[in-house]
Amino acid sequence: MFYVLPYKTKQFFFVLIKLSIVVGAFYFIYQKLATNSELNFKDFIQFLSKNDVFSLKNIIFLLFLSSFNWFFEILKWQHLVSAIQKINLKIALGQSLGALTASLFTPNRIGEYGAKAIYYKPNCRKQIMLINLISNVLQMSVTVISGVIGFSFFTSKYNLNLDYYKLSKGLIILLTTGVFVAFGVRKSKFTIKGFSFEKIKEFLLQFPKNKLVLGFIYSLIRYTIFSFQFYFLLIIFKIDIGYLDAMEAITSIYLLASIVPTIFIFDVIIKGSVAVFLFSLLGINELTILSIISLMWILNFVIPSMFGSYYVLNFKFPKTQID
Repeated sequence: MFYVLPYKTKQFFFVLIKLSIVVGAFYFIYQKLATNSELNFKDFIQFLSKNDVFSLKNIIFLLFLSSFNWFFEILKWQHLVSAIQKINLKIALGQSLGALTASLFTPNRIGEYGAKAIYYKPNCRKQIMLINLISNVLQMSVTVISGVIGFSFFTSKYNLNLDYYKLSKGLIILLTTGVFVAFGVRKSKFTIKGFSFEKIKEFLLQFPKNKLVLGFIYSLIRYTIFSFQFYFLLIIFKIDIGYLDAMEAITSIYLLASIVPTIFIFDVIIKGSVAVFLFSLLGINELTILSIISLMWILNFVIPSMFGSYYVLNFKFPKTQID
């Protein structure tokens, strides 16, 4: 015989879970900012004040770029998910920012898949998770394509002292492993909670191509916006560098950092390490680059996740589930 919890008890635990997610996200943000071994928070604030980063004009423009960045991410989600269900921009906004907050401290933002899926009825959740995968793959595709082009130009100008033999060997091993895994999965009755590989393949192949194209364009626009935001911060810090030269380094940073699996809250550390190394070849000091990386993280993830906490706390399940 099973004991059924009273409705009020269920509601209490549900509120407790939502509060735990928000408190957890804020705690990790605090930990990252206050205990950063690479960049002392007090030095960071003093450095920003010294360079007039907090001028009203700069703040407004930087927030405008971040808002525009997330606007196209929200637009992309609304567009892609319309393949199975129409949602308006307001709902897409809540799902995107709420999922960001809920997944902030999960490895590679893996929690985003479940966070977005929970907004939908159980029979739609597997498809929603696959659509979220498509969205992330589209963004990664832009990062890889732009990064390979930028990194090629960058390495042709600067001596990185890379061991290309070891790099090639590692890449071959990685590709070979990937081929064997894919082949093994294809030949086996591989399932993910009842969702077979064949069904996943069928869903992806049947996904509307026009939505993929527009989703890729939105991803490209986002990439252009936050890359320019990085360049604008370089200008604010009075770094004398041309736009194309900066883009070669910036696209290389996002390429190299994106292929390293990390807990998302430490993503800023990975990008910081890569950025410091690449920009040191251009004669730009470490403090400037670490400050820019930290600002990019605050502008595009910390601030949006604070807004996302509102949607997490106001999420109601299952009454307000989307039909």
